Amino acid sequence: MTSHGYERGRLNLPFVGICTFGKYPYQPDWDAIDADVAVLGAPLDFGTQWRSGARMGPRAIREASTLFSFGHAGAYDFEDDVTYLPAETTRIVDIGDADIIHTDTIGSHDRIEEGVRKILKAGALPVVLGGDHSINIPCINAFDDQEPIHVVQIDAHLDFVDIRHGVRFGHGNPMRRAAEKPYVAGLSQFGIRNVSSTARDGYEDARKMGSDIQSVRQCRKLGVEGMLARIPEGKRYYLTIDIDGFDPSIAPGTGTPSHGGFLYYEVLEFIDGLAQRGDIVGLDLVEVAPDYDPTGSTSILAAQVLMNTIGRILHHR
Repeated sequence: MTSHGYERGRLNLPFVGICTFGKYPYQPDWDAIDADVAVLGAPLDFGTQWRSGARMGPRAIREASTLFSFGHAGAYDFEDDVTYLPAETTRIVDIGDADIIHTDTIGSHDRIEEGVRKILKAGALPVVLGGDHSINIPCINAFDDQEPIHVVQIDAHLDFVDIRHGVRFGHGNPMRRAAEKPYVAGLSQFGIRNVSSTARDGYEDARKMGSDIQSVRQCRKLGVEGMLARIPEGKRYYLTIDIDGFDPSIAPGTGTPSHGGFLYYEVLEFIDGLAQRGDIVGLDLVEVAPDYDPTGSTSILAAQVLMNTIGRILHHR
């Protein structure tokens, strides 16, 4: 009989204890990170253009993630016949949140960037919990002394606005700011649909600057393998997931929901393939706004996607 190891420790059910991500150890000293994965919260939503509330995303995702705190046994997936996140070899820490200065977007971004840099310096995979999508800007900034990265985006919106009313660092700007970086080799933007926050000239600029844009309907025609084939193989990938890339029927808790989005397994199978196609070296998940979802299903979806993504990255490495 397989031992789950409960006889060696407390049962530690999901509703018990402190809500670190996945109930993994808390490491408040950013100069003492010793792990393969480090989770950082970025509770900032100053970049939103309509419904605020994503600042509460990291806290909600952490709480939801306790449902997937797999005790002492890891997470066995019978379809894959793989135990992901086995306790014996999984080294994940939660380093808490970047300090946010209310109303100061740039100052807050600087603190998020500092956290990501500390994680990279420690040789760990940064996993950042947003916050609105503007938090991707400091995350990408932190890779300036790394090898080139290819940005892969799951999102309903292109987020390729250059400057609007003087704003360059809101949640409509991150992919434009990423494309400007000399160490960003290209972008794959999947799930883009409906009326977008980016005007036609933004789409034209994105393609000129090396972006491949595919809608949900186009992705479904391609299939997972077709989507993966459009991404350069064997590269270093930075994966940014906006929860509104999913259909609002399963992710209503977000500021800018857009119908016609992805379903869970479409994204999971894509991420699994991406983790095998190259090396995912950074990850953020953004725009969870829990107050718009009294069921908590959006936060649970976010936590489940993150736990499964981390598990597959570590497994395929």
